Amino acid sequence: MGHYLLRRLLIAVPSLLGISVVLFTVLALAPGDPFGEMATNPNVPAAVREMLRAKFGLDDPIWQRYFHWLWAMLKGDWGFSFISRVDVDKLILQRVPVTLAVIGASQVLALAVALPVGIYSAARPYSLFDRVASTLAFVGFSLPTFFTGLLLILLFSIKLDWLPFVYRADIAATGWQWWWHQIKQSIMPVTVLGLFQGASWTRYVRSAVLDVIRLDYVTTARSKGLQERVVLMKHVVRNALIPVVTLVALTMPQIFGGAIVTEQIFRVPGIGSLLIDAILRNDTPVVMGVTFVFSCLVIFFNLIADLLYGWLDPRISYR
Repeated sequence: MGHYLLRRLLIAVPSLLGISVVLFTVLALAPGDPFGEMATNPNVPAAVREMLRAKFGLDDPIWQRYFHWLWAMLKGDWGFSFISRVDVDKLILQRVPVTLAVIGASQVLALAVALPVGIYSAARPYSLFDRVASTLAFVGFSLPTFFTGLLLILLFSIKLDWLPFVYRADIAATGWQWWWHQIKQSIMPVTVLGLFQGASWTRYVRSAVLDVIRLDYVTTARSKGLQERVVLMKHVVRNALIPVVTLVALTMPQIFGGAIVTEQIFRVPGIGSLLIDAILRNDTPVVMGVTFVFSCLVIFFNLIADLLYGWLDPRISYR
């Protein structure tokens, strides 16, 4: 296991370097100037604008700017936000807890829905429960998150006035009151993300369990007199979860990107809203930092998926 982890980490280094080269080149060639607003501001002399461009190296060749950025990254310097006037790493760290809390809770909700519903539907295919669950799953992942988010806002915030529809990070309360406010304002974004993802995963779980439940070794286990619950959980579900683990691990970074829409709807001050704001204002260091974090998440969750394979299937060995 140790050798396998070391090998995967060594492979991740050139992968991240390649990703960073592509990201930096695309952002450097993209139209827009972070100091473009200063050109139309009569209170900012042209000499000051040129001095700032020279200070941040915006007029240097792309390759020189990339190596300058890479060397600074290796030293722990993620750059400086042109708009917020804050270090990029501090800006990202301010938003990460909110994003992790909302997305983490939504994925727990998605798995809590997808696993039992998908397994029970596969164990009783074409039953009333299966038909209802399949219909709701199709409806769930067919509706976009911005539509369901607006529906929840209209129902629970405007009509019933139960839940706040704007996420606030500056809650003045303390203790249990603070936790209660956090839970209330997180219910709708977590529900929108969790049910959308859970509806999609339910179909995959059902399909994976159906593929395994018809195999010969499952019939053999039943013929030995094992209880149906034991056959299902020990012999079927564990093998059926291998493709599901792949799906969850590979879609997890996409969920961070897909949460951008939900964060915009509910004004959640997370990574997604930070990325959108940085793109609109041509804040290149922030865009580069956030997209690089997303790239690291892709490699990290791929590694997690490979490690879970060995736990689910003892036949897999790490060499």
